[in-house]
Amino acid sequence: MAAVKITLPDNTVLEFDQEPTVLDVASRIGAGLAKATLGAKINGDPEVIDFRHKLKDGTRLEIVTTKSPEATEVIRHSAAHVMAEAVQELWPDVKVTIGPVIDNGFYYDFDSPRHFTPEDLERIEKKMGEIVARDIPLIREDWDADKAIQTFVDMGEVYKKEIIEDLKTKGEKTVGIYKQGKWFDLCRGPHVKSTGQIKAFKVLSLAGAYWRGDEKRPQLQRIYATAFADKKELQEYLTRIEEAKKRDHRKLGKELGLFQFHAVSPGAPFFTGKGSIVYNELVNYIREEYFETGYQEVITPQVFNVDLYKTSGHYANYRDNMYMTAVVEKDEQESSLKPMNCPGHCLMFGAERHSYRELPVRLADFGRLHRFERSGVMHGLTRVRSFCQDDAHIFCTHEQMQGEIRDFMSLTERVYKKLGMPNFRVFVATRPENRMGTDEIWDKAEGALKDALTGLNIPFQISPGEGAFYGPKVEIHFVDAIGRSWQLGTIQIDYNLPNAFNLEYVGEDNTAHRPVMLHRAILGSLERFIGIYIEHCAGHFPTWLAPQQIAILNVTDRQAAYCEELLKTFRAKGVRAHFDARSEKLGFKIREAQLQKTPYMLIIGDNEVENRMVSVRLRNGQTVNNLPVDQFVQTVVTEIRERQLTSPLATETSAGADSQKADMNGKMNQEARN
Repeated sequence: MAAVKITLPDNTVLEFDQEPTVLDVASRIGAGLAKATLGAKINGDPEVIDFRHKLKDGTRLEIVTTKSPEATEVIRHSAAHVMAEAVQELWPDVKVTIGPVIDNGFYYDFDSPRHFTPEDLERIEKKMGEIVARDIPLIREDWDADKAIQTFVDMGEVYKKEIIEDLKTKGEKTVGIYKQGKWFDLCRGPHVKSTGQIKAFKVLSLAGAYWRGDEKRPQLQRIYATAFADKKELQEYLTRIEEAKKRDHRKLGKELGLFQFHAVSPGAPFFTGKGSIVYNELVNYIREEYFETGYQEVITPQVFNVDLYKTSGHYANYRDNMYMTAVVEKDEQESSLKPMNCPGHCLMFGAERHSYRELPVRLADFGRLHRFERSGVMHGLTRVRSFCQDDAHIFCTHEQMQGEIRDFMSLTERVYKKLGMPNFRVFVATRPENRMGTDEIWDKAEGALKDALTGLNIPFQISPGEGAFYGPKVEIHFVDAIGRSWQLGTIQIDYNLPNAFNLEYVGEDNTAHRPVMLHRAILGSLERFIGIYIEHCAGHFPTWLAPQQIAILNVTDRQAAYCEELLKTFRAKGVRAHFDARSEKLGFKIREAQLQKTPYMLIIGDNEVENRMVSVRLRNGQTVNNLPVDQFVQTVVTEIRERQLTSPLATETSAGADSQKADMNGKMNQEARN
């Protein structure tokens, strides 16, 4: 047999008499590497394969070790098996279904005759510790699919039977089985060598789930957990979880009175007066940017005949997520609430004759959209059924496309910086399995996105198969204040919808040409963005976004007239001020304003009235005393107009802090005396 050659990252070539496993290659390099090996990546594919995998001649190999960024994924994969075994050791009548790795951890869905409790989670975690301590080797076996089905049927594991039958329909004749002692499960891997390599884990929470996400199928119990390479990383993560609970937008949204949900319209948020201020300020900001960058804002209908979506391909590829409605006429047309704006924008572009001189045409739309999300996946504002996007579509020539992508990335970076969101990562999402168009079109579109980002010196990663059905996309993943990643902005190249709608423009050669269509959003869903942003800033909106920008707090009733005068001054300048005229203690009023995370609290006593001044308390506790009213008004108006992130007054040093504190205590004492 000819030598099997394996190429390492440094282009070193190792030769073997037969196809080696990843571990064989690691062992050839050194015992230390072999001990640390958890898996590998081959031929540039980002997916991690098992170290037990046999390598073919000519394979380019990158070994994944305990020190690699991908190590955590492998550890979590194995920890999921340990958790499933722990559950079945404790309760043998429980059936296992699936247990995938997800962001920041993993879960396993169980069909159990009993309802798990928080106390059960503690028992499961303890049992997992016992299994890890046994240091049981994980062994992979390839079973004939029919043998695997019969084995799981005999065990009563009906869900595994269904999974394997689905694999058979896709041509799989054998399936991977991983054993750890007597316990085993269906899995493709990768996995660690033994349970003892799982050093740090935590069982986190319970949730409900339907089998395969279908509410018509059995309801299961989902257990979430996480695992890390070491205990330090685990502890850091658990600390972030606690911080995330404090920042939960559902909790803060209720406390700040921003939005509500009602059972009569599931998945559709009700924004209160305060919440609507945040919503509209964001829309107004994006509108201003649109004006500066040449977008036309349009308004399109809410209900369309589904023939539109048959033309666009959404009916075939997206129908399960659409809200259908029967418009009863002579022919009883089937219609749908609008799930996205792009088909309507194609109609608008196609309704007029366009010259190349008019391009690019940029159509922006804040229209309300409706998509059917399963009840089990809805989550506050971040997963809803009714929402609005800062959505726009650009119709341009092929030659203009790179410039439009460049301008969009520049605009997005400017908006994120203004909002205090400087950290983000960029991905190129490539063709999905179900898609429109030819491979040639997809090659062209994917190449154009990569070329644009490369030309801008923007580093990016590939997200395989995550493109839209009509085209690949750039995804911008924002990293928030506690390190979580959220996909927000996107720009997508689409050659398919212009073809489907037969869109044309007259070129310089006086003949018809097909435009390129770019789908793009910066914030994405406004609802989702607001939820994410609340958690990012912990509810401390910059002043320009804050529902209540100034709270005017009087020490006694003697200052009420001056406070009313201040209130009129601020409102005349468009500043959202509120005078708390209640007969409450000053300390109580301050606390109330702080709970509402009000940027500015004006403490008004006799001294302020006499000298026509204001004393300012910032929400960080800092105080600035005896500011002339005109100076303060101008400072706040400028801060709001320029959409500054932080108060200019917060740059004051702590010098004199003791005297400011004494002054505040003096006002408290004044209140007590009166």
